[in-house]
Amino acid sequence: MADVARLTELIEPEAQALGLALVRVKMFGGVSDPTLQVMAERPDTRQLGIDECAELSRRISDIFDALEAEGRDPIDHAYRLEVSSPGIDRPLTRLQDFDDWKGHEARINLTEPTADNRKQLTGILEGVEGDRITIDVRKYKAVTIPFAQVADAKLVMTDALIAATAPLSTEGADEIIEIEVEG
Repeated sequence: MADVARLTELIEPEAQALGLALVRVKMFGGVSDPTLQVMAERPDTRQLGIDECAELSRRISDIFDALEAEGRDPIDHAYRLEVSSPGIDRPLTRLQDFDDWKGHEARINLTEPTADNRKQLTGILEGVEGDRITIDVRKYKAVTIPFAQVADAKLVMTDALIAATAPLSTEGADEIIEIEVEG
């Protein structure tokens, strides 16, 4: 399997050159369908347009092709490259993400259980202090954990999250239909 830390080192400068923040680099799919997933966003809008996806994809492909030509292929087998926005129910991969999305519901899977034997925490993010994240776990209590204990985390789709992530621009959208709901 490819070295994700090395891939991130290669990809991050390309994203930054386009004014993008790298959200996640991940290999998945195993032997049968290996996929290199790259998620990025504009820091100011948290959006990523199709043209930006295409440009970042081209830049990554060019870098990897050049390394392969030098005999230093960063991924030594066939794979699919997927470049995308993190989406609404985005993964939380950076410590800052947990603070940026405080007030929203998240699901956090831990590398090891808490003192009371919980390996998954679902609740409202309360923010970050130093390298520690606090989440108000539903029907339980606020729990504070070190960022290093997070195996993976993502936002949970809620009406509040949908409202908070409504596109700043509808350019490129096929059609937006607004529906009034009574009640």
